[in-house]
This record gives sequence, C-alpha cells and structure tokens, in this order.
Amino acid sequence: MPILSFDRCCAEVVAQTDLLRSAVAGADLTAPVPTCPGWNLGQLLRHVGAAHRWVEEVVRTRASEPVEERINDLADYTDEDAAVLDAWLADGAARLAETLREAGPDARVWTVAPGGTPVFWARRMVHETAVHRSDAALVAGAQFDVDGEVAVDALDEWMDFGALEQVFEESPSIRELLGPGRSLHLHATDAPPEAGAEWLVDLSGEPITWRRAHEKAAAAVRGPLSGLLLTIYGRKPAPGAEVEILGDAELFHAWLDRVSFWLRGEG
Repeated sequence: MPILSFDRCCAEVVAQTDLLRSAVAGADLTAPVPTCPGWNLGQLLRHVGAAHRWVEEVVRTRASEPVEERINDLADYTDEDAAVLDAWLADGAARLAETLREAGPDARVWTVAPGGTPVFWARRMVHETAVHRSDAALVAGAQFDVDGEVAVDALDEWMDFGALEQVFEESPSIRELLGPGRSLHLHATDAPPEAGAEWLVDLSGEPITWRRAHEKAAAAVRGPLSGLLLTIYGRKPAPGAEVEILGDAELFHAWLDRVSFWLRGEG
C-alpha cells in the first residue's frame, strides 16, 4: 500500500509543480537538460505539463483502454515564453488534482501497470513531477530537496514496478541476474528509524520480490534518501559523492538497467 494517501497525492501534484515552477523562475529555458538528453529546459517543462493533461484526460473520461499520448513529442517547443509556460503548468496541475478528487480513489480507469484506479495515477504523477523537478533544478542551479515521505513512497513505487511480471516480458535478460543469494539492500542513511527507509530486493528466483527490511545482501547501496531516489532514477551515479555501494556493484547496476529499460518503455 502507498504510504501517501490519495488526498495527499492530489495535493502533492500541485505542491511539486509549484516547487518546479519556483525552481525555474528566471532560468534560461533554452538550456539543455543533461539528465534528459535531447531536451532543453522548456521542453522538459512541456513534458511534465503534457503528462498532467494526459492523465487528466484518462481519469476524466474513465478510459478503459490506452489513450494516445504525445508527452514526448516536443520538437515544436524549443523556444518558450516563460510567463505563458508557467501559467500553463500551474493550470494543468490544478486541473489534474481537481479531476482526481472528483473521480475519487475507487473509480475504474485504465492504467499502464496494475492498479486500475485514480490512486495509481495520483501517485505516479507525484513522483514523475518530483523527479523531473530534480532535472530542472540541475539546469537552473537550484537546490533540490524532497520530502522524506514522498521520497520513501517513490522508492516503494519503483520496487513495485521492478517486481511486476511485465519486467520479464519486456526485459527477459533480467532472468540472467536471478540465482541463490542474489539480493540488494538499499539503506537511507538520513531517515529516522521509524521511517523504515530500507529495502531488500530478492533476486533469488521468480517472481522478484521486495520488502522493507534491514538484512544482509549481495549488494548494499547506502546514501541519503534524495541520493537513493536520484540514483534509482538514473539521475546520479553510484557510487558517487552521496551514494556508496558495498559488495556486488555489478549486480545492482545490471538490475537497475533492466528495470529502467522496462520503465522507459512504459513511460
């Protein structure tokens, strides 16, 4: 179960978007985004806003099958007007939050992974926006901080995705990683004990499973919550200034690459 409630996620969509807007205030929207090759900052913001509007349509129409999306079709958005884009971002986030609340957590809608309710989309858009906020902050020279509960839930969501059967269908080479004693342990070093910010990924066989636990593993990945989040999402290298890897680093990177491959196909 997500640790963020449905109502909290609806509010966080707007909150994360507001933080994103603040981070890029006065920034050069034509500057390239190193963590999203091929996009400039304006295109990154268009991607976020387009994702909000796409999900809003999915939920508002109670879609029962995939809805066409053009969230990565950004060729026409190389030279943005900052004021227009800022207002457009704010409006899209507000509309999405309103539509999610009107639908409620139990409505049936199409989702790209198991879930089938607005709960999936509310949670997904919180973390989509938060991670892209880190991309924007990097370009704008702004500080990136993330609420602890948001970061923990984002990592939980990633673990959920990495344990889906679809991973084996889309990235069958992940089976090469499975075997006795194969496991990963992620430990947030700056989280209080009550946060339970430790994850054990069991790669000993199919299905892949995960749990919150403090256990020995073939590879241990340690760092602050924000560092772990950005490492998992491919925004920061590991080992690096914030995150260290003890043990089988090759196993960790191979797992991350294969799960990321599937997520790129879905997102």
